[in-house]
Parts: sequence; C-alpha cells; structure tokens
Amino acid sequence: MSALPTAAAQRPEPPRTAGAGSPADGRAATGARVEFRSLRRAFGPTVALDGLDLTAEPGELLALLGPSGCGKTTALRVLAGFEQPDSGEVLVDGEDITRIPANRRDAGMVFQSYSLFPHLNARDNVAFGLRVRKVPAAERHATAAELLDLVGLPDHGGRFPHQMSGGQQQRVALARALALRPRVLLLDEPLSALDAKVRLSLREEIRRLQLSLGITTIFVTHDQEEALSMADRVAVLNAGRLEQCAPPAELYERPATAFVAEFVGTMNRLPGRLTGGGSVEVAGAALPVDGDVPAGRGPVEVLIRPESIGVTADPDGTATVVSASFLGSVTRVLLDLPDGVAAKADLPSRDATELAPGVRARVTPVRRPVLVVPARETAAPEAMDAGERRVDA
Repeated sequence: MSALPTAAAQRPEPPRTAGAGSPADGRAATGARVEFRSLRRAFGPTVALDGLDLTAEPGELLALLGPSGCGKTTALRVLAGFEQPDSGEVLVDGEDITRIPANRRDAGMVFQSYSLFPHLNARDNVAFGLRVRKVPAAERHATAAELLDLVGLPDHGGRFPHQMSGGQQQRVALARALALRPRVLLLDEPLSALDAKVRLSLREEIRRLQLSLGITTIFVTHDQEEALSMADRVAVLNAGRLEQCAPPAELYERPATAFVAEFVGTMNRLPGRLTGGGSVEVAGAALPVDGDVPAGRGPVEVLIRPESIGVTADPDGTATVVSASFLGSVTRVLLDLPDGVAAKADLPSRDATELAPGVRARVTPVRRPVLVVPARETAAPEAMDAGERRVDA
C-alpha cells in the first residue's frame, strides 16, 4: 500500500504492516491517547454519562458496547465536540480539548447514516474537507483517488451516492473521514444499516485499515459480535458508567460484574448453594467462585455459560430436553431442570445426537470459576425507556 499524500497536515507516514490481523510495529507512535475523565452529561432528568472514566491507548481500536441509552454515543459525540459535558474533561495526547470547537479537534467521524453529500460524486465527497482547507485541486483529487483505492472503490470516483450500495457509501464515508489524516477516528454504529454479509466484509475491511494506519479508533456498537471480533479492548457501559474494559477474551471469560456477564454472550442463571471455602454447589457439582462471594448463607444464583454445561442422555437424569437446535459444529440444547428452571447448553453436535425433545438427561457443569449473585438480584440488561433511547440515538 502506498503512503497517503500529506494534503491536510504534515504528519509522519503511517506505519506499514505485512498484512491485516496483527498490530503494526510502532503504530503507537502515530496514534493518539484519548482520555475521558469523570465525564457527566445529562439531558433533563436523564443522565447519559455519570462520571465516565475511560482511556483509549495510542493506536488501538476501542469498542464502546452497551444497550440503547447507556451513553456510548453521547461519549463519542462529546469527544467529537458535538456535545459539551456538564462536567469532566476530554484529553487527546494530554491536551484538554473539552472546550475546543469540533472543527479544530482533528478527529474523523463516520456515522450510521453515511451522511454523504447527494449532489457530489464519491471523489468530491472524499475531497470535501480538503477543499474547505483550500488544498490545491490536483492534490486533493490525488488524495481522494488513493483513499478510494484504499477502501476498495478505485473505479467509483465518478459515482453519486444514489448510484452506490449502502456498503459502498459507507466505504466512501470512511475514506472521507481519513482524508484529513485525523489523529482519532470515530465510528458511530457505522455498520448497523447494512445487511449481514456486507457488515461482515466491511468490519474486516475497517479493522485492516485501522491496523495498517495505526490510527486510534473508537467504535460505538450495540452488536456484541462486532465488538468482540474487531476491538483490541471492549468497554461495556451501563447507565452512563463503565462496567468493565478489557480485551474481548477476558471480557467473555472473566466478566467483572453480573451485568457484563449477561450482556456479553449468553448466560444461564441457575440456583446454587454456597458451601464455604469459596465454592458453590450447583446442579450437584461444586464450582469455584470467581470474584466476591455474597455474604451470608442465603440462596444464590450462579452465572454459567452454555458451553460450560455438559449434558448426556440418562433415563435417571433430573433434566428434560425441550429442544435441540443444530448450529453447525455446535448444537444448542434447551433444558428443563427441577423447580421450573430453564437452562441452555452448547455441545459439539456429534455429542448431541441422542438429545431429542423429551429425553431425560443428566446435567454436569464444567469445573470453571463462576460468578455468584444473591438470588434476589436482577442484573440482566433491561429495555430502556423512550427518553433514554433518544439520548443515545
């Protein structure tokens, strides 16, 4: 890949990589460090950000994940300069930019709705910011052509938005955001309006470009798969607060809170009994407790992933198979346990051939650390009301 022309500003050339899939050597040298410090933003009685503290490291892709109304888009808009916080600070490479106007923040933003100018073709859309900065025509056209090639649209420069598919329009929007060589790239649900196949292709393309350019990128999404597959780290927000920020595997395997455990992936809640010594008994098995053990000896609920539940056909078993859904290499089995408790188990399909609806089965949890919460706690993410949804729209 050839280097991008330095049309908008004199910056070091972006680092090159041998290929997508691994961070570029030295990408931290070109990416900016972004910090949210105690950010608070309220819209009337609705609190969108409630003391948010979060840092994006230089050159990384940080995903902001959470339900509608959790504050993730508000955080992005505050960073872009489209919203002003009620209190707190936003820093880029140690510089407080909280009160700096949006057009002076050196950030490129890609929206869900593409936001292309309908009367301009793809080349002129990409070059628009350069034209505003009075970059000579030959230089901005060269930059636009190279960026369109970078996003896989070398022959689309003369096409207007209505002549392109949604995926193509979003690629043009991405090229436009990169044209001014921003220190930070902001992506606000850029793939949610696309169909599944295009989403998959474009998220791989965005990740490839991000790694190649070494640009610090903050990506807002409500799609767990998108966040886990693309990001270096994922920050889970809930009601304007940070629940956990960690690499995808850690977030999934070692959730810090019940909210994260139930929001990221599928989670079972099964009744359990604390046995002392940091263990809990569930479905006849003693499992180690991960994190804090609830005080007292009252009833508890144990959070267990479907892949951590073993199931075998057994006429003397206490569970009954409700359904078995073939998903390729994995089959998801829905079970009825004693006392009306339901559970999901993900098994290798070769091990689920005997688990037809109505079959009695034995359930055996895999011995892994589990989160335990008081039985009365309800930590599952709930639907937000209309006002909260508007805040994060």
